[in-house]
Amino acid sequence: MSELQNIPAPESAIELSLAAKIEAMLFVSAEPVAVAQLAAALEVTASVVEKGLKELEELLAKRGLRLQRNAGRGVQMTTAPEIASLVEKFLGLEAVTHLSRAALETLAIIAYQQPCTRPHVDSVRGVNSDGMMKSLLSKGLIQEAGRAEGPGRPILYSTSPEFLQHFGLSSIVELPPLVLQTEVESEHNDLLKG
Repeated sequence: MSELQNIPAPESAIELSLAAKIEAMLFVSAEPVAVAQLAAALEVTASVVEKGLKELEELLAKRGLRLQRNAGRGVQMTTAPEIASLVEKFLGLEAVTHLSRAALETLAIIAYQQPCTRPHVDSVRGVNSDGMMKSLLSKGLIQEAGRAEGPGRPILYSTSPEFLQHFGLSSIVELPPLVLQTEVESEHNDLLKG
């Protein structure tokens, strides 16, 4: 009988923490997971899952992974932004992850003024943005968001969930405040006077 006591317990008998269970589910999921979906799988309430997510966030803060919340889409595990260049280098992505100045300009207009039409983007930029719009659509950073009322019913564009993920945002409200050129010039002039 004493020999049986020395046999280790089967792995199924080891009880993992809620944070560990959530981590495992997020690890195997390719897409963001809704809190309600995690709660259903774990047979607990959403508030219990939120506590587990908070615990997991604290554990991951010292590691190379982070939790990213995507408004309306759920939560997922991502690599820490501090090591993005290392991960890009490891995966051989350095050459394909950069957006041109024109693409960033177009993307910024859409992000701050969404939903907006291509003619609106053209008028803000002062040049035809058709190529940039196609490029951003193909990269999945923008998406069609319906049609505008009015002549021709032009397509409305908005940023996509991939945009939020690419820039590490949970929601569009996390974008930095927009500083208009006139405000910058005014602040510059105030500094020169003072």
